[in-house]
Amino acid sequence: MTRKLFIFNTASRSKEEFVPLRDPVAMYCCGPTVYNFAHIGNLRTYIFEDVLKRLLLVLGYKVKHVVNITDVGHLTSDADSGEDKMEKGASREGKTVWEIAEYYTKIFKQNLKDLNIIDPDLWPKATDHIPEMIALVKSLSDRGYTYKTNDGIYFNTTKFPHYADFARLDIENLQAGSRVDMGDKKNVTDFALWKFSPKDKKRQMEWDSPWGKGFPGWHIECSAMSLKHLGQPLDIHCGGQDHVRVHHTNEIAQSEAATGKQFARYWLHGEFLVLDKGKMAKSSGDFLTIESVKQAGIPPLAYRMFCYSAHYRSPLMFSWKGLKAASQGLTNLKKLALSETAKPPSPDSVPSGTVDRALGPFYEALCDDMNMPVACAHVWSLLKDASLRPEEKYAAIEAADAVLALGLLMDDKPREVVSEIEHKGIKIRVVSLAVPDGALVEKAADLVSKRGEAKKAKDFATADAIRKELAQIGVEIKDLPGGIAECRLGSHA
Repeated sequence: MTRKLFIFNTASRSKEEFVPLRDPVAMYCCGPTVYNFAHIGNLRTYIFEDVLKRLLLVLGYKVKHVVNITDVGHLTSDADSGEDKMEKGASREGKTVWEIAEYYTKIFKQNLKDLNIIDPDLWPKATDHIPEMIALVKSLSDRGYTYKTNDGIYFNTTKFPHYADFARLDIENLQAGSRVDMGDKKNVTDFALWKFSPKDKKRQMEWDSPWGKGFPGWHIECSAMSLKHLGQPLDIHCGGQDHVRVHHTNEIAQSEAATGKQFARYWLHGEFLVLDKGKMAKSSGDFLTIESVKQAGIPPLAYRMFCYSAHYRSPLMFSWKGLKAASQGLTNLKKLALSETAKPPSPDSVPSGTVDRALGPFYEALCDDMNMPVACAHVWSLLKDASLRPEEKYAAIEAADAVLALGLLMDDKPREVVSEIEHKGIKIRVVSLAVPDGALVEKAADLVSKRGEAKKAKDFATADAIRKELAQIGVEIKDLPGGIAECRLGSHA
């Protein structure tokens, strides 16, 4: 597809035509700090990044996509003070930091699956890249950008003349109005590259370094991981709006100071999801998760639909009423898509170029900095277009959903998975709404075979007792002609 893509570059504060520096496109997105659940505000950012990636793929680009896992070094304060969030999470739950990281990483990845977000090509973990971080800090030290304090190695931002440019910072007023405990820092904007372990207690995560035992600063992690897996300059670096002033500004300074190269060509940032009382944040303890959405009886993809109601660079006010409206809207859109389309169309039933013409306004909105509210409006219009035949609508909606990822042509009715096995001479037909759990099938098959033996011996009391035992583990048994026993698992019971 030959279309120009325009995206808003935070670095220039303007829309620019996307012209990649290399093939595949190098796309780095700041990942989660896995000390707690990701809230739905966090996930709004990953949804817009997924739309961008899907759009790039539809436009014919190859993409190498990296999302890091921060499992050490992210302190509770942007001023390089406070407790490590991972250590705090471990203390909160009485687990090791490694257990906390594994648990919340697994849940985060499931959140992405629930939202139809494509996995990145790589999930680098901070704790797997300590040597690369130490090497990067050493390079900065050798170039004269660092100094040592009583609690770590710091980057001297006055040595990097363009430090304030990216976030448009007023450094002089920041210095004058600073209420941050500076400690031994020379400047309020200076930041930690390597923190020393406290002398009065042992951390669960700490490593030897040329400067003593300690752990990396949060910002150095992304620079080290992106440099290793994507190189410099990146084509695209994404994150939340809250990353602009500190995290991404610091990444730029340390990366460009160490390499002498531009860090990233295009910067994209998603705006906040807000509650009545302000930005959703974990620090307040008042945040909503995808599990909260599920427990309210709302499918996760309804939240994806809800996010499309505002441009990714505009704040989005959350309310349960709005989310339920988005859920109903998604249901109505899917019903319309299924009723207006004929599937599956044969390869020659849709003339060449029909889909591109039908989706012209849709793609135009997407290529204008991913204007999802306008793009979605065009999908509704397309389905109501009487000039398009059902098979043409199907092909067009299928193409549109490659970016929307809403499952518009999927019937929500549960699909049965049927398999046939033979266990101890008894034929068993297993019916489930998903690929059945092997251990459950094995246990059910063993009980069914015992029930079969009891029936042959005319021990109907035992056979009936086994039927009840099967019911207790969610298995409904039914005898079919030909000596086949049918087991319905899970919600079929």
